[in-house]
Amino acid sequence: MNEKLPVATVPGGNITSNFRGLRGGFLLMLLSGVVGSFSSAEGKTFIGKEISDSNSPIPFHITAKEVIGVVTDESGEPLPGVSILEKGTTNGTVTDLDGKFSINVASNESILVFSFIGMASQDVPVGSQSTLKIEMASDTESLEEFVVIGYGSQKKREITSSVANVGEEDFVQGGMRSPMELIQGKVAGLNINRTQGSNPNGSTDIQLRGLTSIVGTTSPLIVIDGIPGGSLDLLQQDDIESFDVLKDGSAAAIYGTRGNAGVILITTKKGKSGRSQFDYSTYFQREYVDKKPDFLTADEYRGLIDQGLIDEVNDLGHSTDLYDMLLNKQNLSQYHNFAASGGGENSSYRASFYFNDAEGIAKENSRRQFGGRINFNQTGLNDRLTLAANMATNFNKANLLGGGTGDFEQAIQRNPTAPIFNEDGSFVETQAYNNYNPLSRYANRISERNQQTFSGDARLSLKIIDGLTASAFGAHVRDTYNDRYYQSMNDFANRPTSDYQGMGYASKYNYLRWTNTFESTLNYKRMFGTDHSLDVIGGYSYQYFTTETFNVNNNGFTTDGFLDWNLSAGSAINNTQLPRPGMDSFKEDNTLIALFARASYSFQEKYFAQATIRREGSSRFGANHKWGNFPAVSVGWELTKEEFLANSAAVNNLKVRLGYGVTGNQGIGNYNSLVTLSTGGVYPQEGIFYQTYGAARNPNPDLRWEKKREWNLGFDFLLFNNKLGGSLDLYNRETVDLLYNYTAQQPAFVRSTLLTNVGSINNKGVELYLTSTIIQNSDFSWRADLTANTQRNKVTSLSNDVFTISWIEDGGLPSPGNLGNAIRVEEGGIVGNFYGKRFAGFTEDGKWQFYKADGSIGGAGDMAQEDLTIIGNGVPKYMASLNNTFTYKNFDLTLFFRGKFGFDILNTKDLYFGNKRWLPNNLLESAVTTHAELDDDPQYSDYYLEKGNFVKLDNLTLGYNFKLRSEYVRNLRVYATGRNLLTITGYSGIDPELQDVGFNTGIDGRGFYPRTKSFSLGVKVGF
Repeated sequence: MNEKLPVATVPGGNITSNFRGLRGGFLLMLLSGVVGSFSSAEGKTFIGKEISDSNSPIPFHITAKEVIGVVTDESGEPLPGVSILEKGTTNGTVTDLDGKFSINVASNESILVFSFIGMASQDVPVGSQSTLKIEMASDTESLEEFVVIGYGSQKKREITSSVANVGEEDFVQGGMRSPMELIQGKVAGLNINRTQGSNPNGSTDIQLRGLTSIVGTTSPLIVIDGIPGGSLDLLQQDDIESFDVLKDGSAAAIYGTRGNAGVILITTKKGKSGRSQFDYSTYFQREYVDKKPDFLTADEYRGLIDQGLIDEVNDLGHSTDLYDMLLNKQNLSQYHNFAASGGGENSSYRASFYFNDAEGIAKENSRRQFGGRINFNQTGLNDRLTLAANMATNFNKANLLGGGTGDFEQAIQRNPTAPIFNEDGSFVETQAYNNYNPLSRYANRISERNQQTFSGDARLSLKIIDGLTASAFGAHVRDTYNDRYYQSMNDFANRPTSDYQGMGYASKYNYLRWTNTFESTLNYKRMFGTDHSLDVIGGYSYQYFTTETFNVNNNGFTTDGFLDWNLSAGSAINNTQLPRPGMDSFKEDNTLIALFARASYSFQEKYFAQATIRREGSSRFGANHKWGNFPAVSVGWELTKEEFLANSAAVNNLKVRLGYGVTGNQGIGNYNSLVTLSTGGVYPQEGIFYQTYGAARNPNPDLRWEKKREWNLGFDFLLFNNKLGGSLDLYNRETVDLLYNYTAQQPAFVRSTLLTNVGSINNKGVELYLTSTIIQNSDFSWRADLTANTQRNKVTSLSNDVFTISWIEDGGLPSPGNLGNAIRVEEGGIVGNFYGKRFAGFTEDGKWQFYKADGSIGGAGDMAQEDLTIIGNGVPKYMASLNNTFTYKNFDLTLFFRGKFGFDILNTKDLYFGNKRWLPNNLLESAVTTHAELDDDPQYSDYYLEKGNFVKLDNLTLGYNFKLRSEYVRNLRVYATGRNLLTITGYSGIDPELQDVGFNTGIDGRGFYPRTKSFSLGVKVGF
């Protein structure tokens, strides 16, 4: 008896020309290629092994009953390619081009599972039936899901603003340094970038829809479980349920003064009533250098000596790779998270505990943290009273000594023939400009941070009557850290000939920031008949912020025995020949108070409208402008519920949204509207020296909010039997009353500058999100998700009739060379413009030549200010990401690509280290290859600008999900992840992904902290 794979009978007949027929035919042919060839033994094909005639051996699979039928959609049209599986078995088939099927099942107790792209799956008991007619409904479940929108939630169907939701199933895979990396590339218009790569102590830059301020906050407001300004340090990747990004003004206006740069709402996992569950997640991760700088080896350096470019006295007889010596090649990061959850009829809980030990690719560069999160919910009074409480804490210890940008710069420029150690084992030290031995510093210094972060909140909600709920919410967030620093007596900077006279130095820095939040709301929800739905919420918000700092330092320690734990032992307190000890303390605070309201209306779940108003006051602004109003309105129309689209075969759901909103920015320092005092000199009086004080800033009673006015037109759609879904948003935002420090006339002003509101910025952009399950059957599926956006940022004004400024400059280039600023933004100009000289070639002896404004050519000394011009731009015009998820039986594979396009990079690494004038320091290889013709001092021009376009294979994850029949283990998943595996770019530097938020964009700095690729192995198990 011949064995055959499961197949399906295809009856004769013509293939229809309608869309479903074409698509069904394609899927059917694709399925046939996967599961086997078509067969028609006497017109029938059975699942499993073929049943032979009576003279054949006993068949392997005996079926007890044949079931036939047809599958249609809601309009009655046949559906080809529907997957049909006998539940609990591998017995299955697919429908033919006419939607018909035939399957043999084991018994009347069998259950058939019908599934199809864009349709809701159905479980159908066979029972005594032999013929089935199945009508599959469109899968609109996603439209009924709730999205957090700030002070409440809404069904996706009802959303009228630009809101992006990313759930746990769509998070970026693998080990993350920051929780924000979970949605990197997942939200169109949201730019998330770690400018220091895998440095465990590096920060994360976040910017939504471009630049919105010059001196104010440019990052979105983070709200964690209802706490505005929640700490990301309190989040671990396995404790997060979802991210909801409020992108436009109509969505973010509910947060008023802090909504200019958008709002990111983070919801953590909560307990659920039912059987107690335990979940454990772990991974181990190793970092590897992705691309090493092409600096000269010792042999190549000696080759330059042979060529006469370097004096032979610079051959110090060794072969040293300091870059390699600074690497922590045995780095191993690990993560563990254990959670317990469950609950009864009236209460639920979830508690998690974690340990995260992150080691950087650099030596003396790590961050170890542990902590936990507890959530508790309880209802009473016949489910009318609910208490929800959360508590989270994080303890972390960071080694800050290594990983500085200067350390790897030393590795690039240090003479590769110079030794690191003397013969007696001591360190070789240098006193040349910008030269030091990093390994010596590692051996003789301590730089650590011990940090504790805590968050506690509780929400009490009372259902007063049906539809009317009152709630009160209180939260306390506390963040404190202690920095300790010590320089040993043996440190080269403390040598006997230095100011420290061979004695040690120690310092302490203490930081404390805490926030109290209280918010109360009254929420009314009601259906009027079957057509009208109303949701109204009003509330009061109060937040108080306090920051305290204290620092002290001393020197003159004649022993290293105390380190930094006995500051009074330093003799500098009494020895005036030593640098003076220092101490300082500081405290500041500010208050935010707001009243807000929002009303959402729906008619026949077809027409939607929402209006928001927030009136907010901040202590940061002037006496004449303490309060501001932030209104918003948005509408939505579901066109597919109209007759002209109701029966469309191609358009399953289409909603158009239009919104307008005003938000604010109060992200500036405290007391900027007031006169504050600062210390001056001292004056003697009767032998006593008294401290003097003077005005630290000019007062500005008219200091007020920056305001952003934003229009957003959006479309949400499901097409082709829900096979293709997504959204398209077009926005135009104008930020007015920009804050900047302008020159103040003296007199009448006491100080030379004044922070005041003058300018404006315009941002325009288009954002696209597409998702499609391209293939789906019982064994294999392929889902693709695309996000893409384009943006333009323009400074429309910088001056008025009182305060005038021609341009703003940024991106100062370091010494040597006094090269000035690389970036200039002029009134009416685009953000991120490089401003400088235009390269015109080299002279015969390798000297610079540049174009002057009149078209003539001159040397570096001939260039005047009017010869400079815009030479490039460092802000990406386009960003895109593509995520592919494949599943085959229990396996899953994720391929995630990201890219940025349409921008320039200033390669300052080449500017300094790709120039032979840097000799006898070491050089990049480009100094004697690409730039071999150059023989002149460094100059900043478009010669060093390169196209930064890139595409990265940012994440590849292969996982396997075990299907266990155990009363103890409910799920088990193992996976392997590689990150930053491949970069396709024309940029010659180490990594084209640089800081591209704010004004200082597109500059590849002189630091060489390695960019890495990482590999991790992980396990997730549920009990």
